[in-house]
Amino acid sequence: MSNPGQAFEPGGPVRATRRAFLGRTAGGAAAAAAGGGWLASPRRGHAAEKGILPKHVTPEALRAVTKGLDYLAAQQAEDGSWITGGGEAYPVAMTGLAGTAFLAHGDSPTRGPYAKKVQGAVEFLVRCATPTGLITGPTQDSGQPMHGHGFALMFLASVYGMITKESLRKQVQSTVRKAVALTSQGQSLHGGWTYIPGAGDEGSVTVTQVQALRAAHNAGFLVPRATIEEAVKYLEKCRTPEGGIQYSLISATGPRLPISAAAVATLYNAGQFDGAIATDCLKYVWDQFRAHDGWEKGQGHAFYTHLYAAQGFYMAGDQYWDKYFPGARDQLLTMQAPDGSWHGDGIGQVYGTAIATIILQLPFKFVPIFQR
Repeated sequence: MSNPGQAFEPGGPVRATRRAFLGRTAGGAAAAAAGGGWLASPRRGHAAEKGILPKHVTPEALRAVTKGLDYLAAQQAEDGSWITGGGEAYPVAMTGLAGTAFLAHGDSPTRGPYAKKVQGAVEFLVRCATPTGLITGPTQDSGQPMHGHGFALMFLASVYGMITKESLRKQVQSTVRKAVALTSQGQSLHGGWTYIPGAGDEGSVTVTQVQALRAAHNAGFLVPRATIEEAVKYLEKCRTPEGGIQYSLISATGPRLPISAAAVATLYNAGQFDGAIATDCLKYVWDQFRAHDGWEKGQGHAFYTHLYAAQGFYMAGDQYWDKYFPGARDQLLTMQAPDGSWHGDGIGQVYGTAIATIILQLPFKFVPIFQR
């Protein structure tokens, strides 16, 4: 499906926007690598004390994030993985998500209060790299490895520029290159991906692969342009008259809010800021959020939905973010358990806590893939 000789470089009217975006992502990654933890804060409350909080981020939200990250830190296994709760079946996916939550705090493998946790996550996922390029464990995340592969690739690509240990950096470099090739080769004839490489296509796995490829591109790895172009075409084929995205190309069940929210973030990652599909999909998601109060939005998978909707609303601009984030922030604060965790979508506390802390930390801009 792809020509490895052509790098991912979307053109058209969004090119200037993309250049500005990449300039900001480079600055964010450098700040994270140099600082480590909310502008090099020592431990707790430093950002709040200095009065440098981004808009809508409150001291209460900071305390909730710290409790959540402390919970995640305590749950990491000796081998560097996370498997608590329902996530026991998906150690690679859970480790990728948890590691990303620490990156969103500004930590790196060598800097910040959770540096050892980030380092452990990197080492675990590198050990999960297979000769084919697939990042997976012995059970292949319960026989559905591509979700975990996508989250792992996104995390490793995002942390790559922060790694100072040369031997580990080379391992991550090799892992990311092979993982990008595996994703490109595993794309279906229709342009999407499903739970097993090359076995078909559906929306939720497709979006994880595109985000992972975008993170790799941000980190300087060669990503075939045709792979991204075919993925965007796949989402276009899955668009419904309502403006949302259906579960898969062969599914005729109407738009799915979780997939549609994920598609918005993914299309922005692919450089489709002003395209008709991104505009229509954003409108559909926004209308659904306005029509349903509370955390649940009527189609299940609420944490998954908010993970991607938050990214989409943030990248779409303040007209969306200002209306979305304060309410979502306050809802998350009321949902946090005394031990600092969130239970997400029936999958478990690691999943829910990683997603909640990622959302609450988006305005700090430490992870390039999440930046405007």
